[in-house]
Amino acid sequence: MQDYAYSLLVYGHLLLFVLWLGADVGVFMLGQHFRRRETYTLDQRIALLKLLVEVDMVPRSAWALMVPLSLSVVAAGSWWAVPPALLWGAWGVGLFWLWLVWDSHHHDMTPRAARNRRIEGWLRWLIGGFYLGLGAHSLLLGAPLAPLWLAMKALMFGLIFVAAIMIDITFKPVGAQLAAVLQQGSSDATEIPLRRTMDRTRVWVWAVYLLLLITAFLGNVKPF
Repeated sequence: MQDYAYSLLVYGHLLLFVLWLGADVGVFMLGQHFRRRETYTLDQRIALLKLLVEVDMVPRSAWALMVPLSLSVVAAGSWWAVPPALLWGAWGVGLFWLWLVWDSHHHDMTPRAARNRRIEGWLRWLIGGFYLGLGAHSLLLGAPLAPLWLAMKALMFGLIFVAAIMIDITFKPVGAQLAAVLQQGSSDATEIPLRRTMDRTRVWVWAVYLLLLITAFLGNVKPF
């Protein structure tokens, strides 16, 4: 029964990875098409952007659920005797984070959404710090994550948090820049700053993709 539960959790873990990376690639492609102002009308580009926001809910949801599920896999596989309080707390935080993501989406452009996103921002820094600390501590002392590949995987997951947070920070000017395009029309004066912000953001997007692939490699191949 325990082996079945472990296999089921691993399956869920892999499913979240596929949804996260697959949908994120879709977000990236929609963003690429949005940039093509010579190909699409402004209305068509706005429609692409709206679709991008909807698709982006998949990786954001997977990210939130990956936190408690990753600890559950570690506990069920006997890789670490995760304290029950930490495990239940992780599920509480993960589900609360998931609620914040969707509540912000349904109340976009409101003070409620702004409040939710501030809370979410603090959660991401705290959780990212936890995984960075867990991975670094385990690499240095060999505990609580004894296998080297698992300690490195925790560290990589923490770095994913940093890179993903940087995506949101770098992308933040887009709101005002997009408003300028809508109000003043599409021109070099309005489009070039928007394009530059998107180009800077893409660096962190590629970093997340690379870190996700490394994390998946470590978890599946277990090279050391």
